[in-house]
Amino acid sequence: MRTSDELLAGLRTLHPLRIDLSLGRIERLLETLGSPHAALPPTIIIAGTNGKGSTTAFLKAILEAAGKRVHVYTSPHLVRFAERISVPGADGRSRPIAEDKLVYVLERVARVNAGAEITFFEITTAAAFLAFHEIPADVVLLEVGLGGRLDTTNVVRHRALSVITPVSMDHADMLGETIPLIAREKAGILRAGVPGIIALQTPDALEAIRAEAQRVGAPLVVWGEGFEAFEQRTRLVYQDEDRLLDLPLPALIGGHQIVNAGTAVAAALRLPVSGVNEQAIERGLTEVTWPARMQRLDNGPLTRLLTTSGSELWLDGGHNIAGGAAIAQTLGALEERAPKPLAVIVGMMGRKDARGFLEHFRGLTRRVVTVPIPGTHEGTFDPAALADIATSLGLPAQPSGGIEEAIRIAQAGTDGPIRILICGSLYVAGHVLSLQEGIAAQAN
Repeated sequence: MRTSDELLAGLRTLHPLRIDLSLGRIERLLETLGSPHAALPPTIIIAGTNGKGSTTAFLKAILEAAGKRVHVYTSPHLVRFAERISVPGADGRSRPIAEDKLVYVLERVARVNAGAEITFFEITTAAAFLAFHEIPADVVLLEVGLGGRLDTTNVVRHRALSVITPVSMDHADMLGETIPLIAREKAGILRAGVPGIIALQTPDALEAIRAEAQRVGAPLVVWGEGFEAFEQRTRLVYQDEDRLLDLPLPALIGGHQIVNAGTAVAAALRLPVSGVNEQAIERGLTEVTWPARMQRLDNGPLTRLLTTSGSELWLDGGHNIAGGAAIAQTLGALEERAPKPLAVIVGMMGRKDARGFLEHFRGLTRRVVTVPIPGTHEGTFDPAALADIATSLGLPAQPSGGIEEAIRIAQAGTDGPIRILICGSLYVAGHVLSLQEGIAAQAN
């Protein structure tokens, strides 16, 4: 039997390695497969620039605490492709699809596609729909890959809710060079009569989302109008027109996670399934896990490189301007609670706004160390060029040959414990986790 590695490598050859947003190819393939996407359990589709993954993770945790079986589709993966397709196990908890089932759905979509041109994301999304159709569940959580209007996930015909997390600048070359243009693309997931849960937005993003909602006839539940959430006295307070909930702070740290958690609560409470009560929400917020979102690393080869007791190694996949702001805010809060010198290790994809990302660390970090990103098919920032950008912002910076070397450089010249953050790309995050866990990574 072929392995998922072999099958995935073959699927990559069916289309040039570039992003090509369209729906025709996936619709053709799904129709040939018997339209599995047309017969899924109640589906929540989640779009946005930042917070999609965390909001999805909160929703999964809340729904599972309510006793629901949940399918989850996310991208990209961090270490292994199976992370993208999570299905309920024997205990009802969702986890990455098993190798034999993954091989089965990949072989089936490849056979039906019969070598026709199709992107890697399209054909693997079809495989996810096939798995979700065949494995029983109560809810499907579907994270949009890129944009919304022309994203492959947007072919799902029947959905219970649409969710749009905060919109900011990213992928401007494909989605538009202004926030309103990007927001309009994200709002392409809205459907007539299907409630749209809208997280905290800038005024221009919200205006664009409202215009699209009005055009298609989608009712909106908007942050600051239909619901809101905020931190108060180390608790999370959620309120909407019908209720006021005093909840524990979410297990995912950072002020931006208050927005993601509040948005997930608003969506969960409006999903037409039973059992989503205050107790399930509390459990979900405290039991949620989501790798590479201000994740503290411990007990692994990389943390053993820390030379001083009390030093910390953190990982975050943030990679755009808003992501940099959220990371910096979280680090500032950590510094207030437990002061330690900070060093930032960063690697970025070549299309990202490195200057906009790095400027948030001025006055916060004493050193930036830049790293290459191995195993990607897209262009990446050369570490020397990235270090030059950091230096131009007044950040002491130098390039390195890899993560291990960067950790050693970050600690050079320090006497006491320090805090090191690795960030700038989900691809960097996946590489770090593969090193820390001793697992061979599969390419994205």
